[in-house]
Amino acid sequence: MPNTELGENGSGKIPVKGHTLEELTQIISELGEKPFRAKQIYNGLYANRYESWEEFSTIGKDLKEKLKEKFSFSSISVAKHLKSVDGTQKFTFESVPGSGKEFESVWIPSGDGGRKTICISSQIGCTLNCKFCATAKLPYMGNLKAGEIIDQILQVEKIVGDRATNIVFMGMGEPMHNYFNVMRAAKLLHDGEALGMGAKRITISTSGVVNGIRRFIENKEPYNLAISLNHPDPNGRKEIMDIEEKFALPELLDAALEYTKVLKRRITFEYVMIPGVNMSAEDAKKLVKIARRLDCKINVIPLNTEFFGWRRPTDQEIDEFLRHLEPAGVPILNRRSPGKDINGACGMLAAKS
Repeated sequence: MPNTELGENGSGKIPVKGHTLEELTQIISELGEKPFRAKQIYNGLYANRYESWEEFSTIGKDLKEKLKEKFSFSSISVAKHLKSVDGTQKFTFESVPGSGKEFESVWIPSGDGGRKTICISSQIGCTLNCKFCATAKLPYMGNLKAGEIIDQILQVEKIVGDRATNIVFMGMGEPMHNYFNVMRAAKLLHDGEALGMGAKRITISTSGVVNGIRRFIENKEPYNLAISLNHPDPNGRKEIMDIEEKFALPELLDAALEYTKVLKRRITFEYVMIPGVNMSAEDAKKLVKIARRLDCKINVIPLNTEFFGWRRPTDQEIDEFLRHLEPAGVPILNRRSPGKDINGACGMLAAKS
């Protein structure tokens, strides 16, 4: 069925961004037009990134008038744009100007310029309460529609004047709690007739929503999957992530193992390093045991927030922790903290800078 949610401006028009080719074909047919017109609109929206109906030179005036009456072409608006000394850029968007419904995206270029990542949001606020994450301090204000998710990419790329090589659903919100819109957006991102990004360059991250992971596996989604692990012990994890109360660590690890076996792809574990909380030799030993059980890689991330008197680990503490992880025999990457000076690093997105 077509995505017929009304725009929040009360216009009664359907937001055009976020529609699949099949949906556009059905809508165009209902307007009495030939199916190939849907393909023209689809390519124009995503591949050509048109921003108004006037840019569709292959569509006649009469059809344009019909489309203007039925569809809203409005985009999310930039409320704030900050640039870091390291090249990272953070964008605060509003779904409707002046609504206060803000969400953030981050442009993260690598030092050599080869990798250009956009970290995008899936919700306004978040439904979970991970204690190290600033987004958890915000009120949850709703799921983002697929068009709003895609529009983050389009807007960021337009402003920075470059194209991303990678997209990560690791911004504000829990993607698995907005599964339908996230996967719809990922499909548009991946489709060669739309934005055309390879599936291996798209990563969906979850705090551990097991039913969402199992749906991901059942649907054989082609994208990378990352799990925000952050503690190798169920009791310790429960202290910092309330998701543990609903989906216990053993169940989560079973789902992760199923992912690697069924889809035959390596899974990523994200691990925020918090001194005195999850960086002991014993913690490392338990994490090594987990890593040896399945095909994975581990991204370690220094804590970027200062809640509960916690602090960022020193370089010496990080090096020691990484040495303890070496027996795991899996790829381990220190993601460091690009954009920390603009509150754009991992765990810092809270629409306040």
